[in-house]
Amino acid sequence: MIAVKKNWMIYATLLVVFWGVWGAFSSLPTSLYGYPNEMVYIIWSFTMLIPAYFALRGNRFDRRPVAAVYGLLAGLTGAGGQLLLFQALSDGPAYLIFPVVSLSPVITVLMAVVLLRERIQRLAVVGVVAALAAIVLLSIPGGGDGSNTDGPWLPLAIVICVAWGAQAFFMRKAALLGVNDGTTFGWMTISGLLLVPVAWAMMGGLPGGVPWQAPALTAVTQVLNAAGALFLVMALSRGKAAVVAPVTNALAPVLTIVLSLAIYQTLPSLYGAVGIVLALAGSTLMVYSDERRGDDATASGAGAVSPPREATAP
Repeated sequence: MIAVKKNWMIYATLLVVFWGVWGAFSSLPTSLYGYPNEMVYIIWSFTMLIPAYFALRGNRFDRRPVAAVYGLLAGLTGAGGQLLLFQALSDGPAYLIFPVVSLSPVITVLMAVVLLRERIQRLAVVGVVAALAAIVLLSIPGGGDGSNTDGPWLPLAIVICVAWGAQAFFMRKAALLGVNDGTTFGWMTISGLLLVPVAWAMMGGLPGGVPWQAPALTAVTQVLNAAGALFLVMALSRGKAAVVAPVTNALAPVLTIVLSLAIYQTLPSLYGAVGIVLALAGSTLMVYSDERRGDDATASGAGAVSPPREATAP
Protein backbone atom coordinates (compact mmCIF):
# COMPACT_ATOMS: atom_id res chain seq x y z
CA MET A 1 0.00 0.00 0.00
CA ILE A 2 2.84 2.40 0.82
CA ALA A 3 4.49 1.68 -2.53
CA VAL A 4 1.24 2.40 -4.38
CA LYS A 5 0.80 5.71 -2.56
CA LYS A 6 4.37 6.68 -3.39
CA ASN A 7 3.79 5.77 -7.05
CA TRP A 8 0.81 8.07 -7.52
CA MET A 9 2.58 10.88 -5.69
CA ILE A 10 5.54 10.54 -8.05
CA TYR A 11 3.33 10.71 -11.15
CA ALA A 12 1.23 13.57 -9.75
CA THR A 13 4.40 15.52 -8.95
CA LEU A 14 5.74 14.91 -12.46
CA LEU A 15 2.41 16.05 -13.87
CA VAL A 16 2.48 19.32 -11.94
CA VAL A 17 6.07 20.00 -12.98
CA PHE A 18 5.59 19.07 -16.64
CA TRP A 19 2.31 20.94 -17.13
CA GLY A 20 3.42 23.88 -15.01
CA VAL A 21 6.62 24.37 -17.02
CA TRP A 22 4.84 23.71 -20.33
CA GLY A 23 2.20 26.34 -19.55
CA ALA A 24 4.82 28.98 -18.78
CA PHE A 25 7.01 28.35 -21.84
CA SER A 26 4.45 27.20 -24.44
CA SER A 27 4.05 30.65 -26.01
CA LEU A 28 7.79 31.25 -26.52
CA PRO A 29 8.08 29.76 -30.06
CA THR A 30 5.44 32.23 -31.25
CA SER A 31 6.56 35.26 -29.25
CA LEU A 32 10.30 34.82 -29.92
CA TYR A 33 10.34 33.47 -33.47
CA GLY A 34 6.89 34.24 -34.86
CA TYR A 35 6.19 30.53 -35.22
CA PRO A 36 2.58 29.97 -36.39
CA ASN A 37 0.16 28.71 -33.74
CA GLU A 38 -1.11 26.12 -36.19
CA MET A 39 2.39 24.68 -36.56
CA VAL A 40 2.69 24.47 -32.79
CA TYR A 41 -0.54 22.45 -32.78
CA ILE A 42 0.72 20.12 -35.52
CA ILE A 43 3.92 19.38 -33.62
CA TRP A 44 1.91 18.81 -30.41
CA SER A 45 -0.37 16.30 -32.15
CA PHE A 46 2.62 14.20 -33.20
CA THR A 47 4.26 14.37 -29.77
CA MET A 48 1.11 12.71 -28.42
CA LEU A 49 2.23 9.52 -30.17
CA ILE A 50 5.05 9.13 -27.65
CA PRO A 51 2.93 8.83 -24.47
CA ALA A 52 0.23 6.97 -26.45
CA TYR A 53 2.73 4.18 -27.09
CA PHE A 54 3.38 3.80 -23.37
CA ALA A 55 -0.31 4.18 -22.48
CA LEU A 56 -1.29 1.29 -24.76
CA ARG A 57 1.49 -1.04 -23.63
CA GLY A 58 -0.10 -3.88 -21.72
CA ASN A 59 -3.62 -2.53 -22.34
CA ARG A 60 -6.13 -4.08 -24.73
CA PHE A 61 -7.43 -1.56 -27.24
CA ASP A 62 -11.20 -1.50 -26.80
CA ARG A 63 -12.76 -1.88 -30.27
CA ARG A 64 -16.38 -1.39 -29.21
CA PRO A 65 -18.27 1.39 -31.04
CA VAL A 66 -19.11 3.07 -27.73
CA ALA A 67 -15.40 3.30 -26.93
CA ALA A 68 -14.76 4.93 -30.31
CA VAL A 69 -17.65 7.41 -29.90
CA TYR A 70 -16.69 8.65 -26.44
CA GLY A 71 -12.99 8.43 -27.22
CA LEU A 72 -13.42 10.63 -30.29
CA LEU A 73 -15.68 13.05 -28.41
CA ALA A 74 -13.08 13.36 -25.66
CA GLY A 75 -10.27 13.63 -28.16
CA LEU A 76 -11.86 16.20 -30.48
CA THR A 77 -12.93 18.51 -27.63
CA GLY A 78 -9.45 18.21 -26.12
CA ALA A 79 -7.61 18.72 -29.41
CA GLY A 80 -9.91 21.58 -30.43
CA GLY A 81 -9.17 23.24 -27.10
CA GLN A 82 -5.45 22.82 -27.71
CA LEU A 83 -5.73 24.44 -31.14
CA LEU A 84 -7.46 27.46 -29.60
CA LEU A 85 -5.08 27.53 -26.63
CA PHE A 86 -2.05 28.20 -28.80
CA GLN A 87 -3.87 31.15 -30.37
CA ALA A 88 -4.92 32.45 -26.96
CA LEU A 89 -1.35 32.27 -25.66
CA SER A 90 -0.19 34.40 -28.56
CA ASP A 91 -2.80 37.04 -27.68
CA GLY A 92 -2.64 37.14 -23.87
CA PRO A 93 -0.54 36.26 -20.81
CA ALA A 94 -0.35 32.69 -19.56
CA TYR A 95 -0.77 33.81 -15.94
CA LEU A 96 -4.31 34.98 -16.77
CA ILE A 97 -5.27 32.41 -19.40
CA PHE A 98 -4.57 29.27 -17.36
CA PRO A 99 -6.69 30.30 -14.35
CA VAL A 100 -9.67 30.67 -16.71
CA VAL A 101 -8.93 27.34 -18.39
CA SER A 102 -8.63 25.68 -14.97
CA LEU A 103 -12.33 26.41 -14.43
CA SER A 104 -13.22 23.52 -16.76
CA PRO A 105 -14.54 21.36 -13.85
CA VAL A 106 -17.43 23.83 -13.65
CA ILE A 107 -18.53 22.73 -17.12
CA THR A 108 -18.02 19.05 -16.30
CA VAL A 109 -20.22 19.21 -13.21
CA LEU A 110 -22.90 21.30 -14.91
CA MET A 111 -23.06 18.81 -17.79
CA ALA A 112 -23.44 15.99 -15.27
CA VAL A 113 -26.30 17.87 -13.61
CA VAL A 114 -28.12 18.61 -16.88
CA LEU A 115 -27.46 15.43 -18.86
CA LEU A 116 -27.18 12.83 -16.10
CA ARG A 117 -29.65 14.40 -13.67
CA GLU A 118 -27.03 14.49 -10.94
CA ARG A 119 -27.54 16.75 -7.94
CA ILE A 120 -25.11 19.60 -7.41
CA GLN A 121 -23.64 19.95 -3.93
CA ARG A 122 -23.24 23.13 -1.90
CA LEU A 123 -19.48 23.21 -2.37
CA ALA A 124 -20.02 23.01 -6.12
CA VAL A 125 -22.40 25.98 -5.95
CA VAL A 126 -19.72 27.97 -4.12
CA GLY A 127 -17.24 26.92 -6.78
CA VAL A 128 -19.55 28.12 -9.58
CA VAL A 129 -20.02 31.50 -7.89
CA ALA A 130 -16.26 31.87 -7.41
CA ALA A 131 -15.69 30.91 -11.05
CA LEU A 132 -18.15 33.49 -12.35
CA ALA A 133 -16.62 36.17 -10.13
CA ALA A 134 -13.15 35.21 -11.36
CA ILE A 135 -14.14 35.57 -15.02
CA VAL A 136 -15.62 39.01 -14.34
CA LEU A 137 -12.48 40.17 -12.51
CA LEU A 138 -10.12 38.74 -15.12
CA SER A 139 -12.06 40.51 -17.87
CA ILE A 140 -11.24 43.95 -16.39
CA PRO A 141 -8.49 45.56 -18.54
CA GLY A 142 -5.11 46.55 -17.18
CA GLY A 143 -4.25 43.31 -15.42
CA GLY A 144 -0.49 43.35 -15.86
CA ASP A 145 1.97 45.12 -18.08
CA GLY A 146 -0.80 46.87 -19.97
CA SER A 147 0.17 45.53 -23.39
CA ASN A 148 -1.84 42.39 -23.98
CA THR A 149 -4.07 41.77 -20.97
CA ASP A 150 -7.22 43.19 -22.59
CA GLY A 151 -6.98 41.41 -25.98
CA PRO A 152 -9.18 38.67 -27.47
CA TRP A 153 -7.66 35.98 -25.25
CA LEU A 154 -10.54 35.91 -22.75
CA PRO A 155 -13.27 34.64 -25.14
CA LEU A 156 -10.83 32.02 -26.42
CA ALA A 157 -9.95 30.96 -22.86
CA ILE A 158 -13.65 30.58 -22.03
CA VAL A 159 -14.24 28.43 -25.12
CA ILE A 160 -11.23 26.29 -24.17
CA CYS A 161 -12.62 25.97 -20.66
CA VAL A 162 -15.95 24.73 -22.07
CA ALA A 163 -14.23 22.32 -24.47
CA TRP A 164 -12.00 20.77 -21.81
CA GLY A 165 -14.89 20.58 -19.35
CA ALA A 166 -16.86 18.63 -21.96
CA GLN A 167 -13.80 16.46 -22.59
CA ALA A 168 -13.65 15.45 -18.93
CA PHE A 169 -17.37 14.60 -19.04
CA PHE A 170 -16.88 12.35 -22.06
CA MET A 171 -13.85 10.70 -20.41
CA ARG A 172 -15.96 9.99 -17.35
CA LYS A 173 -18.71 8.44 -19.48
CA ALA A 174 -16.15 6.26 -21.24
CA ALA A 175 -14.73 5.10 -17.90
CA LEU A 176 -18.23 4.29 -16.59
CA LEU A 177 -18.79 2.15 -19.68
CA GLY A 178 -15.63 0.16 -18.95
CA VAL A 179 -13.32 1.75 -21.50
CA ASN A 180 -9.73 1.55 -20.25
CA ASP A 181 -7.48 4.61 -20.02
CA GLY A 182 -5.13 3.39 -22.74
CA THR A 183 -7.97 3.19 -25.26
CA THR A 184 -9.28 6.65 -24.37
CA PHE A 185 -5.78 8.13 -24.61
CA GLY A 186 -5.30 6.36 -27.94
CA TRP A 187 -8.46 7.93 -29.35
CA MET A 188 -7.35 11.29 -27.99
CA THR A 189 -4.12 10.93 -29.97
CA ILE A 190 -6.01 9.93 -33.10
CA SER A 191 -8.34 12.90 -32.71
CA GLY A 192 -5.41 15.28 -32.41
CA LEU A 193 -3.96 13.94 -35.66
CA LEU A 194 -7.35 14.19 -37.39
CA LEU A 195 -7.32 17.96 -36.86
CA VAL A 196 -3.86 18.37 -38.41
CA PRO A 197 -5.32 19.08 -41.90
CA VAL A 198 -7.54 21.75 -40.31
CA ALA A 199 -4.52 23.41 -38.71
CA TRP A 200 -2.59 23.12 -41.98
CA ALA A 201 -5.43 24.76 -43.93
CA MET A 202 -5.65 27.56 -41.36
CA MET A 203 -1.89 28.12 -41.69
CA GLY A 204 -1.96 28.18 -45.49
CA GLY A 205 1.18 26.11 -46.02
CA LEU A 206 4.55 25.41 -44.47
CA PRO A 207 6.07 28.60 -42.97
CA GLY A 208 9.33 29.73 -44.52
CA GLY A 209 12.35 31.52 -43.09
CA VAL A 210 11.84 30.07 -39.62
CA PRO A 211 15.00 29.29 -37.60
CA TRP A 212 15.50 25.74 -36.41
CA GLN A 213 15.13 26.88 -32.81
CA ALA A 214 11.39 27.46 -33.32
CA PRO A 215 10.35 23.86 -34.10
CA ALA A 216 12.92 22.51 -31.65
CA LEU A 217 11.61 24.64 -28.78
CA THR A 218 8.04 23.75 -29.78
CA ALA A 219 8.81 20.03 -29.74
CA VAL A 220 10.41 20.22 -26.29
CA THR A 221 7.55 22.18 -24.72
CA GLN A 222 4.85 20.06 -26.33
CA VAL A 223 6.48 16.82 -25.23
CA LEU A 224 6.07 18.17 -21.71
CA ASN A 225 2.38 18.75 -22.48
CA ALA A 226 1.81 15.28 -23.93
CA ALA A 227 3.79 13.48 -21.20
CA GLY A 228 1.84 15.39 -18.54
CA ALA A 229 -1.39 13.97 -19.92
CA LEU A 230 0.00 10.45 -19.55
CA PHE A 231 1.17 11.19 -16.00
CA LEU A 232 -2.41 12.25 -15.21
CA VAL A 233 -3.73 8.90 -16.40
CA MET A 234 -1.07 7.04 -14.42
CA ALA A 235 -1.68 9.08 -11.26
CA LEU A 236 -5.45 8.56 -11.42
CA SER A 237 -5.03 4.81 -11.96
CA ARG A 238 -2.82 4.52 -8.86
CA GLY A 239 -4.22 7.09 -6.43
CA LYS A 240 -7.48 8.40 -5.08
CA ALA A 241 -9.14 10.71 -7.57
CA ALA A 242 -10.41 12.99 -4.79
CA VAL A 243 -6.77 13.74 -3.94
CA VAL A 244 -5.14 13.57 -7.37
CA ALA A 245 -7.68 15.74 -9.23
CA PRO A 246 -7.46 18.84 -6.99
CA VAL A 247 -3.66 18.59 -6.98
CA THR A 248 -3.47 18.55 -10.77
CA ASN A 249 -6.23 21.12 -11.21
CA ALA A 250 -4.72 23.71 -8.86
CA LEU A 251 -0.98 23.17 -8.49
CA ALA A 252 -0.08 22.98 -12.20
CA PRO A 253 -1.73 26.37 -12.98
CA VAL A 254 -0.12 27.83 -9.85
CA LEU A 255 3.32 26.77 -11.10
CA THR A 256 2.51 28.21 -14.54
CA ILE A 257 1.42 31.51 -12.97
CA VAL A 258 4.52 31.78 -10.79
CA LEU A 259 6.91 30.95 -13.62
CA SER A 260 5.11 33.29 -16.04
CA LEU A 261 5.23 36.20 -13.64
CA ALA A 262 8.92 35.57 -13.00
CA ILE A 263 9.86 35.09 -16.66
CA TYR A 264 7.97 38.07 -18.02
CA GLN A 265 8.67 40.21 -14.93
CA THR A 266 5.16 41.53 -14.60
CA LEU A 267 2.46 41.59 -11.97
CA PRO A 268 -1.32 41.38 -12.36
CA SER A 269 -3.55 44.16 -11.15
CA LEU A 270 -5.46 43.79 -7.88
CA TYR A 271 -8.52 42.65 -9.84
CA GLY A 272 -6.41 40.16 -11.76
CA ALA A 273 -4.76 38.78 -8.62
CA VAL A 274 -8.11 38.29 -6.89
CA GLY A 275 -9.49 36.72 -10.07
CA ILE A 276 -6.60 34.24 -10.21
CA VAL A 277 -7.17 33.20 -6.59
CA LEU A 278 -10.94 32.84 -7.11
CA ALA A 279 -10.43 30.81 -10.30
CA LEU A 280 -8.07 28.35 -8.61
CA ALA A 281 -10.27 28.13 -5.51
CA GLY A 282 -13.44 27.68 -7.55
CA SER A 283 -12.00 24.95 -9.75
CA THR A 284 -10.61 23.11 -6.71
CA LEU A 285 -13.97 23.28 -4.92
CA MET A 286 -15.75 21.94 -8.00
CA VAL A 287 -13.36 19.00 -8.33
CA TYR A 288 -13.44 18.20 -4.61
CA SER A 289 -17.24 18.36 -4.49
CA ASP A 290 -17.54 16.20 -7.59
CA GLU A 291 -15.18 13.54 -6.30
CA ARG A 292 -16.77 13.53 -2.83
CA ARG A 293 -20.16 12.95 -4.46
CA GLY A 294 -18.63 10.00 -6.31
CA ASP A 295 -17.19 8.62 -3.06
CA ASP A 296 -20.62 8.88 -1.38
CA ALA A 297 -22.22 7.02 -4.27
CA THR A 298 -19.59 4.29 -4.05
CA ALA A 299 -20.07 3.98 -0.29
CA SER A 300 -23.85 3.67 -0.63
CA GLY A 301 -23.40 1.04 -3.33
CA ALA A 302 -21.08 -0.94 -1.06
CA GLY A 303 -23.86 -1.25 1.50
CA ALA A 304 -26.30 -2.73 -0.99
CA VAL A 305 -26.98 -6.43 -1.49
CA SER A 306 -25.23 -6.57 -4.84
CA PRO A 307 -21.42 -6.68 -4.83
CA PRO A 308 -19.71 -3.28 -5.23
CA ARG A 309 -18.30 -2.28 -8.55
CA GLU A 310 -14.66 -1.44 -8.92
CA ALA A 311 -14.17 2.31 -8.82
CA THR A 312 -13.01 3.91 -12.04
CA ALA A 313 -11.14 7.13 -12.55
CA PRO A 314 -13.21 9.98 -13.98
